[in-house]
Amino acid sequence: MSRFIRKKYVSVTLIFIAVLLFIIMGPHCDSRVGAVDNATYKNLKLFTEAMDIVERHYVEKVDSDTLIQGAINGMVKSLDPHSSYLSPELYKELQSDTKGSFGGIGIEITIQNDFPTVVSPIEDTPAYAAGLKAGDQIIRIDNKSTKGISILEAVKRLRGAENSQVKLTIMRKDTPQPLNISITRAIINVRSVKSRVIEENVGYIRIASFQERTTEDVKKAIAEISKATTPCGLVLDMRNNPGGLLDQAVRVSDIFLKSGVIVSISGRTKSQENRFTASNNRNEPSCPIVVLVNEGSASAAEIVAGALQDNGRAIVMGTQTFGKGSVQTVIPFENGSALKLTTAKYYTPKGRSIQAEGILPDIIVEYAKPAEKEPEAPIREKDLVGHIRGKGEKAPKSREPAKREFDNIDRDNQLKAAVNFLKGWDIMRKKQVG
Repeated sequence: MSRFIRKKYVSVTLIFIAVLLFIIMGPHCDSRVGAVDNATYKNLKLFTEAMDIVERHYVEKVDSDTLIQGAINGMVKSLDPHSSYLSPELYKELQSDTKGSFGGIGIEITIQNDFPTVVSPIEDTPAYAAGLKAGDQIIRIDNKSTKGISILEAVKRLRGAENSQVKLTIMRKDTPQPLNISITRAIINVRSVKSRVIEENVGYIRIASFQERTTEDVKKAIAEISKATTPCGLVLDMRNNPGGLLDQAVRVSDIFLKSGVIVSISGRTKSQENRFTASNNRNEPSCPIVVLVNEGSASAAEIVAGALQDNGRAIVMGTQTFGKGSVQTVIPFENGSALKLTTAKYYTPKGRSIQAEGILPDIIVEYAKPAEKEPEAPIREKDLVGHIRGKGEKAPKSREPAKREFDNIDRDNQLKAAVNFLKGWDIMRKKQVG
């Protein structure tokens, strides 16, 4: 090897080490520099040698910026599915996620087995209407393979102009052949919270995702339910909720808790450790609560479910949650790009890790898909037109329009189980008082 090439290797190595240490240490660079051992220096030298060979011998000319960005991409990609290098364009995409409005199909995804995988479709979106399900693997987007791409690269491909189409090729569990699904993109305006009263005295609050106004919307929903009835219980439905903002998960949990730990965060350093606790606002709902979850409940939804479960404030019902219990920190760079890095994990009040474990419900209720045609109910006297009403029988109400499955108690066995549990609880309470 010539002296000139050796000098070039040493020069590039020193520059790369300096850049790498600046990225890692930033303004906090101190005695930790000594922690970079000889093995690390040797590996960095190997990298620069490989980079020099590629620059000189690759079939087409490539610049060092492209190679270094590719190296950072590969380095971060080797860590976990949620860590990634964000180009300036992708960083802007990420910043728009929590605002509640964007152009796309409406799904939360992760990476499993090297492919983008649906965590859950967001309610009232094209993806939800097209029938995408938690666990669906997206193996192609517009006939291009998705193997090995990052989450944000997949998001970029999925998003687009309103009314444009995107073709997905899906592998679904128990389906032998891939499914081709064409979806028309729309402006996704996610409505975070919906509520109503079920069967006269059971409050129902549906949280579809955790956005900037979720806490205020939940408080408003509780006030509207309390104005309409004195609820015997409350159903907090977070099925297919992909998560969202941590601070909103903490504040929503605090609505229902007078005291106790909500969630703790633990990483490798003291600066990454934190613990959030509830405060007594003296207006917490006092009625029993059932939290509904399923395999599409992730991240912030799991924090709320775990907080209410561990503090004995709610019964969790449904199926085991997704298990996304890691914390990502976004570190911006001067050129407009950023590093999204997993830095810590979430733990429930009792110290249970959510990561890859999820929240196990107190009562397992598997979702039963309703029959395409409902069986005809038996006819009784009260069903006859013009029958003489029995004592206490109320005048018939006008029939409500059909609701989607997650709102329709007659077609949603999990919701029905939650409502029956709360009504049974209320009956037992009244018997004990009597």
